[in-house]
Amino acid sequence: MNAPLLTVSASGLYCPAGDFYIDPGEGVERAVLTHAHGDHARSGSGRYFASSPSLAILKRRLGESAPIESLGYGESLQLGAARISLHPAGHILGSAQIRIEAEGQVWVVSGDYKRDPDPTCAAFEPLACDVFITEATFALPIYRWDPIEKTMAEILRWWDGNVRGKRASVLFCYSLGKAQRLLAELSRIGDRRIYVHGAVESMVQAYREAGVKMAATERVGESRRGRSFAGELILAPPSAFGSRWIKRLSPASTAFASGWMRLRGTRRRRGFDRGFAVSDHADWPSLLRTVEESGARQVLVTHGYGDALVRYLQESGRESALLKTHYADEES
Repeated sequence: MNAPLLTVSASGLYCPAGDFYIDPGEGVERAVLTHAHGDHARSGSGRYFASSPSLAILKRRLGESAPIESLGYGESLQLGAARISLHPAGHILGSAQIRIEAEGQVWVVSGDYKRDPDPTCAAFEPLACDVFITEATFALPIYRWDPIEKTMAEILRWWDGNVRGKRASVLFCYSLGKAQRLLAELSRIGDRRIYVHGAVESMVQAYREAGVKMAATERVGESRRGRSFAGELILAPPSAFGSRWIKRLSPASTAFASGWMRLRGTRRRRGFDRGFAVSDHADWPSLLRTVEESGARQVLVTHGYGDALVRYLQESGRESALLKTHYADEES
């Protein structure tokens, strides 16, 4: 049997054939990045390789002077004895799967991914491989996403109800990826201006620079003091929930847009008035579909409900095992 193309080290996933790391947890000499979320893109490395569409976001994350070499989707690069290429993952703008070919094997590291349509990023590209590394954030049968059109209609009904009640509608969502997807979907169904928290606005501008069409936005902090936000929709990061910042929006109804909102108990425990199941990760059917399309002889599973997915795949006759990494769930 051939030696594995990737091993787990203290710094993260390491490819000996190419002498590089994928989404390392600390600074290394050469880092290949799947996307720009903080648990995958960390500063301190000597050289980065990432997709061209992710460049503007990564510069904001890692700094303008970060030594990033960008590759177009499908473009290949030789690193040592390994040939790598980046392919769309459908997670956020610029998210990529890393395809590694070396020693007669093909491994694919999918990073975080989703299969649902998203106007803010390139659609996931199925890749055939020998070994497939998949996330398992929502790897339980209960997690199945409704069509985004249905969920957006629910968000609009909630917002309109708050307009009638003269309340602000504060929708909490992750500031990179989720907020921009919501703004893009809102631009398709209306032309109302959306207010945003400062942490959201920075990444919105990066998406606009990349040519992504989104609803018009205004930063809450740029509004005059004492103005009423009754009837307005405001997007804010989860960290702002319960903060002094939100008090200026009162009276307000709060909601959270996350895959975790599929479970009503989660919404109640977190104290939100409403929950909308919008996720930038694959749901259970999409995970199984993607594994099947990969044709992989072995599936390695990382962060999330990994135990459940590994057990299901093994019982289905596919070789599978857990792969421990430092990755987390930005939706939580």
